[in-house]
Amino acid sequence: MLLIKNATAVQFEPARVTEGVDILVDGNKIVEVGSQVDHAKATRTIDAAGRLVMPGIVCSHNHFYSGLSRGVMAEIKPCPDFISTLKNLWWRVDRAIDEEILYYSGLICSLDAIKAGCTSVIDHHASPSYIKGSLNTLRKAFLKAGLRGMTCFETTDRNGGIKELEAGVRENIEFANLVTNARAKGDEPYLVEAHIGAHAPFTVSNDGLGMLSDAVRETGRGLHIHVAEDKYDATWSRHHYGQELIQRLDSFGLINEKTLVGHGLYLTPADIELLNEKDAYLVHNPRSNMNNHVGYNEHLTSYKNVALGTDGIGSDMFEELKFAFFKHRDAGGPLWPDSFVKFLDNGNRLLERNFGGHFGRLEAGYQADLVIYDYNSPTPLQAENLAGHLAFGMNSNGVRTVIVDGAVVYEDGQYPFDVSEIYAEARKAARRLWKGMDSLS
Repeated sequence: MLLIKNATAVQFEPARVTEGVDILVDGNKIVEVGSQVDHAKATRTIDAAGRLVMPGIVCSHNHFYSGLSRGVMAEIKPCPDFISTLKNLWWRVDRAIDEEILYYSGLICSLDAIKAGCTSVIDHHASPSYIKGSLNTLRKAFLKAGLRGMTCFETTDRNGGIKELEAGVRENIEFANLVTNARAKGDEPYLVEAHIGAHAPFTVSNDGLGMLSDAVRETGRGLHIHVAEDKYDATWSRHHYGQELIQRLDSFGLINEKTLVGHGLYLTPADIELLNEKDAYLVHNPRSNMNNHVGYNEHLTSYKNVALGTDGIGSDMFEELKFAFFKHRDAGGPLWPDSFVKFLDNGNRLLERNFGGHFGRLEAGYQADLVIYDYNSPTPLQAENLAGHLAFGMNSNGVRTVIVDGAVVYEDGQYPFDVSEIYAEARKAARRLWKGMDSLS
């Protein structure tokens, strides 16, 4: 058993700050929390020395395939709007990805996430030139780093029509089955789960939505898709199908409690109401929206379920929370930091819907995904002002030790294995990726 002693226990939802707490972990579960824990039960002890211990943080929408695009040195044509940004940059990045590039991109992103105190990432993958087996390559990267995650293939017809759609759906189904079989065998940690993925309604025909609907029913997984990231997507749906985005997806049975939609900037009130009725989740990605100049989601208060993601801009959720709050304030929004901490915590609800079990609290029976954090607060830290400390004071530099599924994957600022060679190989792969992008029209 692992004992974390002398902790200041911090919980986001409901907010709690309790000093002098011990946390006992047996396997991958918390079994005891309090001031009277029997230290003799422990086979290993970590002395938190009064530091904060909090539940692991979740990034609810990410793109690990983009990890080697940082500082990209390829010829990129001007991108005056969202569609040109996709065509000139991101759809060239994903087409240039092969197995090795993807593995190092996924592994680097996993390591960076852990270093930022992110114990779980919900990924949305695209590599049109490497479809079959791509999700298992990402899974290997998750497992190597020890990060909990979900992934899926971004089904689309934007490059190869119906054959590309079929290959994307098939990869989603085969990966979901692989995950199911791996869990049944139980010979490795249950760290990786599956969604059924699609890029966006404007790059998936009705034939494709029918295939995705069959895949959702067959696997029992939920749909993960971008919607209304730009006005173009909503206009396309009205023009070509005479339906609003969520209405169209729902007509294929694709909206339910396991559905995760990214962005949603230009959804109509009726579509928002439909998402709420089906208990689906919206993931808000403020930094990405700002970077792509697509606008701001002014309807956050209308959604029943909101979580926070990065849409591929790293996995630093301390930073994402700040941007989410400050952008909201800049737009004249009424919400205070506590609402955005709730959105951040909602990533745990997504994990519960897909992994089962309990996530996000420091209580017996909850998953042992934990972060030990250095924060020498200059003012009192208590439940009532925790959100203010997160928005105005805390950042990922305070992450000291990270535990995922009961395993220590980052301790005192160090990974349990040498990562220097991994980063060196990633730099080589990045150069190949950039060169490959320049070979594409």
